[in-house]
Amino acid sequence: MKVAVIGATGFVGQNLVNELAERGHEVLAIARNTEKVIQKENVVAKSVDVTNEQALAAAVNGYDVVVSAFNAGWTNPNIYNDFIKGAEAIQAGVKASNVNRLIVIGGAGSLFIDGKQLVDGENFPAEIKPGATAARDYLNTLKEEKELNWTFFSPAIEMHPGITIGRTGKYRLGLESPVFDEAGKCVLSVQDLAIVIADEVESNQHPRQRFTAAY
Repeated sequence: MKVAVIGATGFVGQNLVNELAERGHEVLAIARNTEKVIQKENVVAKSVDVTNEQALAAAVNGYDVVVSAFNAGWTNPNIYNDFIKGAEAIQAGVKASNVNRLIVIGGAGSLFIDGKQLVDGENFPAEIKPGATAARDYLNTLKEEKELNWTFFSPAIEMHPGITIGRTGKYRLGLESPVFDEAGKCVLSVQDLAIVIADEVESNQHPRQRFTAAY
């Protein structure tokens, strides 16, 4: 397949580009700094301003699916507005191209426990709340999308650079609530997250749905 990955040099994007390329897919790696894109025979790097809808539409034209690992930067003081602006521009750019499938990698904050979203909990970390809230609010926008075949992925609650489990190829899926293991943990390595997304690219198992995964 021909897969375009937005945010291709980020923590998630880099692992996803590598997983897709290893599976033999033709990958367009979209990033601000293309020098950091993984060098592989079936990976083409392109620098595109994702807020420029026309430029993005032209770049992804002819691809089978666009995967957005867009992140406005966790230390960005304007992360909420910048994430919403970027995510909505990506959605519009994909719609303006001939690509019908968009997979968005968001956050775990919009997952529900006992009818309440994690991001609204009293103990939710303040330092990531603006970004998590933006991802939650954008999911609500995406749910209104009628033309694109969209999918939104919420990672495990614990999915960060400190997870050293590596690539196991094992995971369990969920939809609206976190997937917990026997110890009550909701964990996934970024390498296995990449497997989850690559599997979704190939299977189209969750059209117009949000889903999640963990061990």
